[in-house]
Amino acid sequence: MNFIPIKKLIFFWNELKSTFWFVPALIMTGTIAIAFFSVWLDSQISVSREGIGRYLFIGSIDSARSILTTVAGAMIGVAGTVFSITLVALTLASSQFGPRLIRNFMYERLNQVVLGSYVSTYIYCLLILNAIRETDQVIFIPALSVLLALLAAVANIILLIVFIHHIAVSIQADHVISDISTTLSTNLKILFPDFIGEEPAETESPDVETAKSSYEFSQTLRSGKSGYLQYIDNNALINFAKEKEILIELKYRPGDYLVENMDIGVVSTNTTLEEEDFKRVLSQFIVGRTRTHQQDAEHTINQMVEIAARALSPGVNDPYTAIACIDNLTTSLCYLTSVAFPSKYRLDSDGQLRVIADVLSFEGMLNAAFNQIRQYAKGNPSVVIRLMEALITIDRIAKNSSHKEALKNHATMVLNMAESSFEEPNDIEDLKMRSKLLNLS
Repeated sequence: MNFIPIKKLIFFWNELKSTFWFVPALIMTGTIAIAFFSVWLDSQISVSREGIGRYLFIGSIDSARSILTTVAGAMIGVAGTVFSITLVALTLASSQFGPRLIRNFMYERLNQVVLGSYVSTYIYCLLILNAIRETDQVIFIPALSVLLALLAAVANIILLIVFIHHIAVSIQADHVISDISTTLSTNLKILFPDFIGEEPAETESPDVETAKSSYEFSQTLRSGKSGYLQYIDNNALINFAKEKEILIELKYRPGDYLVENMDIGVVSTNTTLEEEDFKRVLSQFIVGRTRTHQQDAEHTINQMVEIAARALSPGVNDPYTAIACIDNLTTSLCYLTSVAFPSKYRLDSDGQLRVIADVLSFEGMLNAAFNQIRQYAKGNPSVVIRLMEALITIDRIAKNSSHKEALKNHATMVLNMAESSFEEPNDIEDLKMRSKLLNLS
């Protein structure tokens, strides 16, 4: 029996939690269980309507039915209102920040909880209504269950106020940028370093050509379907390569787009691999219709860049939002100057080279963060000057010489763009003065 690896299950679980229906479905399932339990509890105990009980517990069937019907009608009506408000918020977010950010609003747990709460209360009231009995022999009034419905209605009213406040805050540019920055920071801390097997020490440099020459055959690994590469099960891939005593060279990483039957890697072997073996290799790759942030660090960066690009478009012309994006990207890039980017050479537990991966680099992340912003900021001195300040800040924290060289290259591009697009000489002079801190030639 083939079991799904734990890491792959975690990936699917995280994707499932990000859907808009999963949490409401869980709440509704739990509510149905609570409804049956509360009815059973009502059938087992007899509540006292003396003293304070007369104000808490319903004493007549007509009153119970009236309350449950009123609560049920109100909850389903408000659920429709909540759904409409959510759609309006998604529409505004799509037009202001870009359609790719809609999923970020769907990730909002409060939105999911609110929708699930109202629909669940409606279902609960229907089930309790169905439990009320009035015959010649039996009169059953689930007083505790009705009281619970009333408490749920009060809680939902409070929840509605919280939800409206949350929606009003969540579509503000600063809040959106802050949320994306938090997600990016969390994601970077998880991904770096990200290992496939064990990395060689920094002083080691595997002789790739010698390693390849030790294998008799070289077979092409082809994509099984079209879509974005979302996830690679690192441990399973290295274990399979060790089991078969092969070397796998990958040409793509999570976030890249694959076309069905395209060349995505090379497998070096001493025996020809069967079709089933290639299927096992491809089963370690998850390909989907959209990009996800779980193993794709550039995806969240691209979301931030998209906000900045839209803010800098002539129709919007909002440099302050673009500057906020630059500031938050600066924080993430400063963090990246202090982490160890994983080597593309991956060894198994016996020290044998098993995987040659396509990995991220600091320069690649820097390009993803600032290239498009620089291009869209042409002719906007305030944004360009802040971009230069961001490069200076990162350079002060960076210790690696290759990182500093990449930052100098970006600063040179920023300066060249400014000289060709700025109309005010003082703006150009201001930028040149700042650029001297990077020792540009």
